[in-house]
Amino acid sequence: MNKSDLQKIFSDMNSLHVLVVGDVMLDNYWWGSVERISPEAPVPVVAINKRESRLGGAANVAVNCRALGAAVSLASVVGTDKEGDTLIQLANEAGIDTSLIMQSPQRPTTTKVRVLARNQQMLRLDEETTDDLYLEEEHPFIDMVLRFIQRVKPNVVIFEDYNKGVLKENVINRISAHCREIGIITAVDPKKKNFLAYKGVTIFKPNLKEVKEGLNLPLEKTDLAELNDVHAKLHEVLQHQVTFITLSEKGVFYASDASAAVIPSHIRNIADVSGAGDTVIATAALIYALTGDTNLMAEISNLAGGLVCEEVGVVSINKDKLMAESSLLTL
Repeated sequence: MNKSDLQKIFSDMNSLHVLVVGDVMLDNYWWGSVERISPEAPVPVVAINKRESRLGGAANVAVNCRALGAAVSLASVVGTDKEGDTLIQLANEAGIDTSLIMQSPQRPTTTKVRVLARNQQMLRLDEETTDDLYLEEEHPFIDMVLRFIQRVKPNVVIFEDYNKGVLKENVINRISAHCREIGIITAVDPKKKNFLAYKGVTIFKPNLKEVKEGLNLPLEKTDLAELNDVHAKLHEVLQHQVTFITLSEKGVFYASDASAAVIPSHIRNIADVSGAGDTVIATAALIYALTGDTNLMAEISNLAGGLVCEEVGVVSINKDKLMAESSLLTL
């Protein structure tokens, strides 16, 4: 692929409309310094000097899609709390459509507080529920999302599952079935609880740990033959089109009816792997929606995941930097 073709793909990302459905989170970062050990217990005392809130989970996928140029709508359920208000405000400021975010008094907004000093995470505090949506939340949420899909017809729907209760099986089935009926590409970042519920989707993108847990397989070699067998097992149940597995430091694997390959990772100065999977699914969904090319999808999203790992904390992809590195690939 020549440089002008690649530039056109990156330019055409601006014409896409993506709907991200799933579990959103508010990632809070408390930065400080450590000078002493507490006299009360053998733990460091962190003197906090900066606080920052960022979008996490499905909201981070939305931010990455937006960073790549797509118009983005985000569908989720948060609490009627200040954290939920903050999350919606941050999403609006990022240019994300938040009209599909419901606020419920029956659940807290999933919030993670990371305490950092000397560029290291000292402590993490989580506030969340993992209960499935209640019926009085579930049905209005499904109806709202289905009406939106029917009216807007986004190019891609991304399911981002963190096992926090939004993507219960009926939600998955109803939304994915409607997407199939009207020909919308669907991409999934699954978790263990509903791992095999995403039947008939376009792209199924677990990481290696999720595959091991979801299929109860040891996967010791993670070579092409073993991973092709995983694809066959997944396809037997899901009848999906593309398997795309992130393999951490070993790179990524993709398989479809047309081809399969393991693409090695690129040498990086890894600072933090948080949120890398969100970047990968966002990039993969957009590239596939524009090209239908599984190899190109895997190559570029593999680069994207590595790039964000060079930054501390959850950060979104830099489109210009990704395009520059992608132009060096032999495609």
